[in-house]
Amino acid sequence: MSQYFELHPDNPQARLINQAVAIVRQGGVLVYPTDSGYAIGCLVGDKNAMERICRIRKIEKDHNFTLVCRDLSELSFYARVDNGAFRLMKNNTPGAYTFILQATKEVPKRLQNPKRKTIGLRVPDNAISLALLEALGEPLMSCSLILPGETEAEYDPHLIREKLEKLVDLIIDGGVLDPRPTTVVELYDNTPVIAREGAGDIRPFE
Repeated sequence: MSQYFELHPDNPQARLINQAVAIVRQGGVLVYPTDSGYAIGCLVGDKNAMERICRIRKIEKDHNFTLVCRDLSELSFYARVDNGAFRLMKNNTPGAYTFILQATKEVPKRLQNPKRKTIGLRVPDNAISLALLEALGEPLMSCSLILPGETEAEYDPHLIREKLEKLVDLIIDGGVLDPRPTTVVELYDNTPVIAREGAGDIRPFE
């Protein structure tokens, strides 16, 4: 049975954030709110937790995973990017964008696109997820919580609880969310390419 934390969407309770971080550090899988529906995540280095996420979502291990970060300070550790691309990212984060970048050797191979050696990176515009990432002090390995047979991310925490309370360690209730996906921008050749138009405005990258 998973734990279920109700957090204030604008001023998340520090005590519950710290408890959530402790669960993640102990190998937990959590569901948490972002600016594009709910996501499911774990520590970057936790292979067992990642495999649990793959089973819950019924996805293959070569799925395109994303590192969700509190800001761009960790960018150079995980990805290679030139100055122009960095400025574009800096001007549009936090926000509903996922950037596809060339991964560094610090990114576990199981998280990289097997052909392009790329990794997704994003900084969500959501107070709960940013507080969680700040307390954790490192990115979360994440993907959108799109359950088998569905086409968009889960957005209602009560329905998520009904479906997943026996499969994950923690569900963070941040209210009912907008389920629109992020806009995906490929930057691994340092020239922006819109791979998917979603909630993020594409005009800065055209």
